[in-house]
Amino acid sequence: MLADAPRVPLLVHFDDQYVWSFTPGRDGSVDGDTFRIDWPGAMRPFLSGTTRVRVATYDGEVVLHDDEVTFGAGDGRVAFVDEEGAPYSIDKVGHLARAFDETPDDVKRELLEATQAVLRELREGCGVEAYLCYGALLGAVRQGTMLGHDSDVDLCYYTHHTAPADIIAESYRIQRQLRSLDWRVLRMSAGDIKVLWSLSDGRTAHIDIFSAFTIDGTFYQFGNRNGVFDAAEHLLPLGTVTLEGVEFPAPKHPEEMLSFIYGPSWRVPDPGFRYQDNPVGTRRLDGWFRGFRTEVPPWADVFRPPAIERVPSGPSSFAQWVEPQLGAGAPVVDLGAGTGRDAFWFAGQGHPVLATDFSLAALAHMRAHRDATGEDRVVLEMLVMNEMRRVMSLVGPLARDPHHLYARGLIGSLDEQARENLLRLAGAVLRRGQSLFLEFSATVPDVELPLPEPSGLTRRFDPEWLRREIEHHGGVVAFLEIGPGTDMFDEPDPAVARMRVVWPHP
Repeated sequence: MLADAPRVPLLVHFDDQYVWSFTPGRDGSVDGDTFRIDWPGAMRPFLSGTTRVRVATYDGEVVLHDDEVTFGAGDGRVAFVDEEGAPYSIDKVGHLARAFDETPDDVKRELLEATQAVLRELREGCGVEAYLCYGALLGAVRQGTMLGHDSDVDLCYYTHHTAPADIIAESYRIQRQLRSLDWRVLRMSAGDIKVLWSLSDGRTAHIDIFSAFTIDGTFYQFGNRNGVFDAAEHLLPLGTVTLEGVEFPAPKHPEEMLSFIYGPSWRVPDPGFRYQDNPVGTRRLDGWFRGFRTEVPPWADVFRPPAIERVPSGPSSFAQWVEPQLGAGAPVVDLGAGTGRDAFWFAGQGHPVLATDFSLAALAHMRAHRDATGEDRVVLEMLVMNEMRRVMSLVGPLARDPHHLYARGLIGSLDEQARENLLRLAGAVLRRGQSLFLEFSATVPDVELPLPEPSGLTRRFDPEWLRREIEHHGGVVAFLEIGPGTDMFDEPDPAVARMRVVWPHP
């Protein structure tokens, strides 16, 4: 709680380390002259011990608090750092990041060189007009250096295509070109990707590559920006800006781009800035390129401390029920694998496993576990059930190499489109005796049951409704049982459905 807090961006430091920023009146709550805001969830596991907490305006002229504070048990100094001791900060979407303020100059130079390499390949290898944007552009124009609170580099390219299908095809062409260089490239949606670049201090830098385009007079730039912006007048032909003494391509009129992105007050530093996007344009971007993925951030929180610590490490009772029905050494696809507790257990029983999830945090957790254990029978893949292209990309491989499909807790997290894609996939690949195994929190007629965990991210589903959907897609429910079970955290659930579904041979 703070008294007489000005309604301007405030920076929080622990022992002179920048950790977080917020703005009273926009974040938290104000009651008279008192302002209250909770510590970000990602910080809470670190809040144990003593530190000097300083809360001040960006220029340091107004200091609201500057004193020692003890959290939790109060043992030692607070260490808001990663496993290697590198300082963390909270980025503008509430995630842990390693800010440029705490980055050595030689590592910054590596990142600048990597950014130049990516821009050069986009221009020369991919033939697109790519430019520095977002925080990197803002830092270059406002101060000539990287923003101290920023943690990644954002690039954009302008495409002259005006049909979403053509824009998507171009994005995939660019991805293939960058991967041909043996670069690590991660697809975020049908219109944006990122290059993962390893730096000498052990971190992996994220260089985002967003597409920008104009459709029916509206300018769109991934990251949800959309509205009135004349690309012919203010973007092209590209100009240049200087960042950390290095020249980069930039919009022809970078000030106009920054005003479009951040509003007319873009020159005023605000580390916790929040975009105010036109919801109509955002819905169009979702429909054209992403599907509706509003639950990505809350699921990411589930797969980070402290929530992830609630998930048991051993196999679920459902996995132990399914395994004897698989056949010795039979391959399995774990759909919505989460922490991988069942996927790695199946692998330990001799089954090759493809573990999929739509959450990058879940995949990162599983990758770390696989690296630590050396379990090479588990292959990881990002899979968004709402995106038919991703789902159908599995048909060929699974038709050639049949797998059982396994999904614990997934049904309650899917909307109608995602369930339809799941059943289309199952109908296409389960024609040689394999099964789809499902477990989910069930509804019971005329009985009011508690909502399953994690609250708000999954719900109860009617088994008979699901049976009708399965039969519509040509499947047969070979087994159905409803009884007491457990949720994602192995807490008791009074009504859990178990299904085994098969598709008759053609």
